[in-house]
Amino acid sequence: MFRMLSPFEGNLFDEFRRLERDLGQVYGTGPWPNSIRSAARGAFPPINVGSTPDQVDVYLFAAGIDPKSLDVSIQQNLLTVAGERKVCAKEGAEYYRKERFDGAFHRALTLPEDVDPDQVDAHYKDGVLHIMIQRREAVKPRQIEIKQ
Repeated sequence: MFRMLSPFEGNLFDEFRRLERDLGQVYGTGPWPNSIRSAARGAFPPINVGSTPDQVDVYLFAAGIDPKSLDVSIQQNLLTVAGERKVCAKEGAEYYRKERFDGAFHRALTLPEDVDPDQVDAHYKDGVLHIMIQRREAVKPRQIEIKQ
């Protein structure tokens, strides 16, 4: 006649995952992003990477950084970008939430094998660093003419 209701109607492991997710959202901890559009914790600056048959484009969203202070290099198909973001803060101020990254950063990105490290161009505009790495001519597709 009476049915006992359990607080764990589903799988017990599902409840542990839910608890872990909820605690991660409250405390901002955990190795995973809080949403599908979030970057992993500690990943600054956020990066977008795209490619065409001619080049690889890397976009770093690094607002508030002096472009002269950035160190961009390529070695053995590894693109590295390092720098520091300094955020002015009032001394002795107590923060209840601090989401803007400050301090030194270092990002490394493995590039495809067919890029040419001698053909790199970089531009910084409106807080976005755009790095363009050309592909080697020898590996670009080429049209072969059929003779009759």
